[in-house]
This record gives sequence, C-alpha cells and structure tokens, in this order.
Amino acid sequence: MMYRILTRYFLFQLDAERAHYTTFFLLKIFSLLGLSKLYNALFVPKSPVLEKNLMGLKFSNPIGLAAGMDKNAELCQSFHDVGFGFVEIGTLTPKPQAGNPKKRLFRLLSDEGIINRMGFNNEGVEKAVRRLQKNRNFIVGGNIGKNKITPNENALEDYLICLRALYNVVDYFVVNVSSPNTPGLRELQEKEPLTRLLGNLKAEGNTLAKSLKVSEKPILLKLAPDLSDAQLMDIIEIVESTDIAGIIATNTTISREGIDLSQKYANESGGLSGRPLCDRSTEVIKFISTHKRKPFVIVGVGGIHSAESALEKLRAGADLIQIYSGLVYEGPGLISSILKELKKESM
Repeated sequence: MMYRILTRYFLFQLDAERAHYTTFFLLKIFSLLGLSKLYNALFVPKSPVLEKNLMGLKFSNPIGLAAGMDKNAELCQSFHDVGFGFVEIGTLTPKPQAGNPKKRLFRLLSDEGIINRMGFNNEGVEKAVRRLQKNRNFIVGGNIGKNKITPNENALEDYLICLRALYNVVDYFVVNVSSPNTPGLRELQEKEPLTRLLGNLKAEGNTLAKSLKVSEKPILLKLAPDLSDAQLMDIIEIVESTDIAGIIATNTTISREGIDLSQKYANESGGLSGRPLCDRSTEVIKFISTHKRKPFVIVGVGGIHSAESALEKLRAGADLIQIYSGLVYEGPGLISSILKELKKESM
C-alpha cells in the first residue's frame, strides 16, 4: 500500500526510463544499508511448500523476476531479497549495444501496461559474467540474444558466444527470439531456423557440461504471444524434438487489442506488457499445456498484477511464473501477497 501511495507516485512523476534507473539507484542504497535483507526477513513468506524442484534445480519459491529488469546482472541479490525465488538477467548480447533511440519506454496508466522498444540495450555478456561470479543461494537465469548488427544467418554464433560465456555462472538459459524490438529477430521463430538454433545450442550445452564437469544447464525458449495455434503446435514439436527444458510464455505483444487508444503513448511502437497481455499469455500457457505430448517446463509471464492473476497462470499449466510490469505498478508487496496465497492454497 505504501508503495502505491508514496513511492509509485514519486517515480511516476519521472520519465519511465529515468524512473527505472532511479529505482535501481535506490535499491542499491537499500541493499548497502542492509535493508533489503531486513525486508526479506520481515515480509517475505518462506515455507517448504513454496519450493519447486524442476529441471534439476531447486527454486525457493515459484516467482521469478522476468528478463528486461536487471539486464546487466547488477542487482540479482537485491531482487532475491525482496522475494523473488529466481532472477532472470538479460537479454544479453555478445557485444555491448546502446539499444534503440530514446524515448523508448512508456507507461499506459489507464491500462496498467508498458510499451517498450528498448532494443536489447545492455553492457555485453562479459560484464555480466564478472558480476555473476559471486557465491549465491538462489537461481539465476541468463536470457540471451543476438546483436542488432548481426544478420539472422549468423545469429547462431551470437547465441553460442553468450552460452559459452555464461555457462559457469548461470543456472539456466533462455533463448530470446521473440522480442519485437530487434529487426527481423522474430523470423528466427520459424520452424526450420528455430530447430537448427535450439538443436545447436542444446548440443553445445552438452559439450560444455562434459568439458567443465558440471551438470548440463537447462535451456528454455521464450515465445511471442502473437503466434497462431498452428505456429504454437510447431513450437511444441520443436521443443520436444530438440529436448530442451521448456518454454517461457510469453514475451511482449505487438497487438494493441483491448487497450484505451486515446490515452497518452498508446500508439507508440514496441512491445506491450502488463495487464493488457494477461489473458493472451494465459491462453498460450493453456494451449501449450494441453497439447504437449512430452513433459517440459512452462514458465508463465505476462500481466501478473495480483495473487489471483498469478494463480490463473499456474492453474492454466505454468510450473513457474515471472513478473515485470506488476512490480512497476504494485511494488514488491505483490510478491509477498502471491506467496501468502500460494502458501494458503498448499495447506
């Protein structure tokens, strides 16, 4: 409640991207003072019933921070402290890149949505690797992509560079071919290039695990919500044939269906997340859960702003969930409220 009344009011006076960097600055101060650990001790529910064992990994709870918030692995511990059971960094690319020109991040206040066209802005995979070499007791995933200047026919090499660099410092990988903000990227979701990409990454992961004498790291695929049922069936077939660990459903949407088009920024280009995406991402989760023929993990993300919307994702077939826009609009109290509800449901 305090977040919505005070903190959000202050942050929402700022441009959305400036508010993001201000939040990071405040969270760093919060953590340096030991207040994030105090918050964890006082407000974050913990229980064995919240734990999940999936993909050979033990999650302290099923709520993760979605990629795009902590792109450069700057605040993984802090985000864990405020309640996330796992943190996904990225999207990371081999070389640093500035992303698309500003202004590129917009709040749709009446719909509690966010439009972004960031364009994989990040400091490059090597900086993230250095930050991730500290010991930790929670799960971190690495979301990987290609540089904008890399043509699709050479995309595999970019993904392999990131996979190799991060292999010893993350617990799982997410292959991002579904962002609408890198020109041509979504073409990699087509059946032939996607099968080739995932098959090669899976084979390289197996080779790396053997050479490094570590367990093979799970690989997941992040999907766009704008795929047809036929395309989703192809995706299911590809996931099962390449034997990757699972799917993250979904990325942002290029659709503007159901939003108030008269509000400020509604007609900006980019990917839409937040409440307007909730129903479609749940539909995709349910479709995949219903039609898959082999067991694989489904991570549900898109429009989770309440305990009820989190439960909807889990009931639709998600094994884990992730939050991004909900954290912006509701604050860290959202995580605790979901965990309390999950704990209650498990009793």
